Amino acid sequence: MFLRLLERRSVGRNVDDWRTVPLSATIGPMRLGLFLAPSTIDSYVTDCQAVADAGFASVWSPQIFGLETLAAIAVAGRTVKNITFGTAVVPTYPRHPMTMAQLALTAQDATGGRLVLGVGLSHQVVIEGMYGMSFDKPANHMREYLSILGPLVRDRSVSYEGASLTFKGAIQAPAATPFPILIAALAPAMLKLAGTMADGTILWMTGPRTISDHILPTMHAAAEAAGRPTPQTIVGLPVCLTNDVDGARARAAKEFAIYGQLPSYRAVLDREGAAGPADIAMIGDEATIAAHVQRVAAAGATELCASVFGSVEDRMRTNEFLATLL
Repeated sequence: MFLRLLERRSVGRNVDDWRTVPLSATIGPMRLGLFLAPSTIDSYVTDCQAVADAGFASVWSPQIFGLETLAAIAVAGRTVKNITFGTAVVPTYPRHPMTMAQLALTAQDATGGRLVLGVGLSHQVVIEGMYGMSFDKPANHMREYLSILGPLVRDRSVSYEGASLTFKGAIQAPAATPFPILIAALAPAMLKLAGTMADGTILWMTGPRTISDHILPTMHAAAEAAGRPTPQTIVGLPVCLTNDVDGARARAAKEFAIYGQLPSYRAVLDREGAAGPADIAMIGDEATIAAHVQRVAAAGATELCASVFGSVEDRMRTNEFLATLL
């Protein structure tokens, strides 16, 4: 299905209309990637190949309750070339950082060095309600997690004892090169960790004003104070190119409703002045989508990860248009 959605064809209007928008002059070095959740191994490999063939920079895949995403990436990366594979994101609590390092280094070896590991806390309702684990002091949990994960990825050994996480030893993982580690960070404490202990952040449901006024200043100041390179900022947003704007907004409000209720996302929606996820989603015609992309680039994003939604026709149009921006 996804392969067909990436086929170049005109649907509903002249595909040259967008060319009146001088996009290439305004997005600068920002990369474009697609959000792609693995359902089966075969379809994931086929879809990743289609994304690579269309010229996108990356595929970003979540770890929810389906396939083991790092395993799927390892399989796809053996045959799909010329594209980066990112996780957005793998929850930390269910996986000890030593296990995470082994999984990710294996995927890095399988892809020939094209992995970006995104990890995140998940949410209290998931970690406590589903796993029965404590969600107490989440920022401290992430600090301890990175204190083990980072050295294992870089040096294959660490001796660390924290309040909740400990590992003293070495791993015999493949001779893969270290990869960027990004964390899902929205609150100040997590953004500081993204700048000082990780290589940046992966955002979701976060608008350009919040990126430029809150995310980047907090994270960049922390990185500068620690003498670290400028962190990456991956911006994930729902995107739908459509003639039925009202219908798409209603669909977005329904499909993404949970993100208006989870505290971490509710906080950034409030910062942006958005009533809900439908107000953050990129919805409209070619010129409108182009303007949205420009605003994200101007806010300072390193990369836009488009989570394409809508009807089959709308998704086809959206993928087609985004591919032309490359």
